[in-house]
Amino acid sequence: MKTYSLQAPGRTVTEQDIAAALRITAAHLELGRNRGSLGLAVLIMHAGGDGDHVLVHSWIEGHMSDLAVFTGPVGHPDQLRPGRTGLAPCVWEAAILAHERDAFSRHVLDSSGPIANRLASWGADTLTGGVR
Repeated sequence: MKTYSLQAPGRTVTEQDIAAALRITAAHLELGRNRGSLGLAVLIMHAGGDGDHVLVHSWIEGHMSDLAVFTGPVGHPDQLRPGRTGLAPCVWEAAILAHERDAFSRHVLDSSGPIANRLASWGADTLTGGVR
């Protein structure tokens, strides 16, 4: 699993936020086999201006993906709950997911060589700095 933190101006992803996000992600990914998961996932912890958000994106069979979005009030990671039906990533979260789509395609699907090497390359290909 690859992890990312997004922070709105004046906000910080805390250790408490990280612990909550990992608990939520573990519970969500436990059901991965039922969704055809390939075992590759991306976790985005977002300390947003309008609340806290956790996104769990995983690759599933058939070159498809699964996305779960959890939301809650600012500073209350214990209150994160599944987002409403139809909720989609914001512009900043989508930038990370776009990078991850390209990294997955480039390193796992389009590359050759042993799968362990391709997965290691995917795992090392992370986005850093500001996004927009």
